[in-house]
Amino acid sequence: MDTPLALAPLDPRFLRVLRWHGAIVAVVLLAAALGAEAILYQTDLPNGIVLAIAAALAGWLALVAPPRRFAHWRFAIDDTELHVAHGWWVRIHTIVPVGRVQHIDLTQGPIERMCGVATLVLHTAGTEHAEVRVPGLARDRAEAVRDRIRAAIEASPW
Repeated sequence: MDTPLALAPLDPRFLRVLRWHGAIVAVVLLAAALGAEAILYQTDLPNGIVLAIAAALAGWLALVAPPRRFAHWRFAIDDTELHVAHGWWVRIHTIVPVGRVQHIDLTQGPIERMCGVATLVLHTAGTEHAEVRVPGLARDRAEAVRDRIRAAIEASPW
């Protein structure tokens, strides 16, 4: 019987990426709440409720949610398969046979470049779930995984 593949966490710098994304959404949310408060200020409704709720939600998005999301991402690769697991409420474990990969992308947005991480994107045949993403890999690690999968594809008998 095969031993289960040990899934590894993502690069710790990915937590900064998640915090940046959360902070950007939080700023947009707070700006919208300020706009709503300006409109509500002209009415007889109590002031500050919308802003208080938005501030609590912004704090959650920027400070609490990123470490929770980060803690629930794992991945592993061996000679035949890539495993990606994520999710807290709904746990998703995707297994991609290396021989089924059609092409591989390596992406980096500006925040990811700033933090030194990349996202590995595998494209497989099919329409549903034909794209598998592994975010938060160190750039050199993502390139090594990409090169390993490419070598396995080239060695494949198909």
